[in-house]
Amino acid sequence: MWVSDKWRDYELIDCSGGERLERWGKYILVRPDPQAIWRTERNDRRWSSPDARYTRSSTGGGSWNRHSLPPSWRVRYGDLSFNVRPMNFKHTGLFPEQAANWDYMQELIRASGRHINVLSLFAYTGASTLACAAAGASVCHVDAARGMTAWARENLADNGLGSAPVRWIVDDCAVFVEREKRRGRRYDAIVMDPPSYGRGPSGEIWKIEDALWPLVNNCVSLLSDDPLFFIINSYSTGLSPSVLTYMLHSALSPVFGGTVVSGELGLRVTASGLVLPSGACGRWTRQIQEQPDG
Repeated sequence: MWVSDKWRDYELIDCSGGERLERWGKYILVRPDPQAIWRTERNDRRWSSPDARYTRSSTGGGSWNRHSLPPSWRVRYGDLSFNVRPMNFKHTGLFPEQAANWDYMQELIRASGRHINVLSLFAYTGASTLACAAAGASVCHVDAARGMTAWARENLADNGLGSAPVRWIVDDCAVFVEREKRRGRRYDAIVMDPPSYGRGPSGEIWKIEDALWPLVNNCVSLLSDDPLFFIINSYSTGLSPSVLTYMLHSALSPVFGGTVVSGELGLRVTASGLVLPSGACGRWTRQIQEQPDG
């Protein structure tokens, strides 16, 4: 497991009964988490007095109950700064467990000794885009949601990277990759965070179990002769880390060799010292990789 445990502005304080108690900067949030099926004692008084709590509705969806929370605020991770704000479906615009991937990508980019061109698919509010751009890479940021792309541009501007070499594309990712194949474009690295289900800007339907393998295969055609990495993140319960290993190995190894390592991403829980699993990740690179802990 890759544990994102270098945060100062984020803390997973506790988790129990299908919820997590978190600190985002100076604000305390309670949000649903279906992984936390245990019902341990909630001894921290902040469970009962958060700045905001997201409560699911019995009819679907849910809503935020805000007590003392601004519309948005910023949190830092190392040299990176992110704008966060409560959104529909419990989200804040940032997945803190992904910090392990930001560190990993930045390390590879900086150690490569050359200019790296990154394709970031399903790029959301641009955390991976920001991490790669801050390490000196050029990035093509692709997401179907115009509002999320605007948020990503805001994140880069607030980090002094508003003029960084980033292409901003609002498009269906699978459609865009097909176009890039026809154009003959090449990238040194690819990172993707595909949803389980979604719709593109023109109503294109995405189902991860049907669409991910064709997309990964198409992306292989976009890689340069000396690719640096290929990363897939998944929050779909049906896609285990071993599935990502099989997929990346089958698509990439016959062409480029290299190694694949997959595992869970996790966050350390302050109350217990244990780690909450928070998604799966598969990493391909040409160099030998260390296995995740745990």
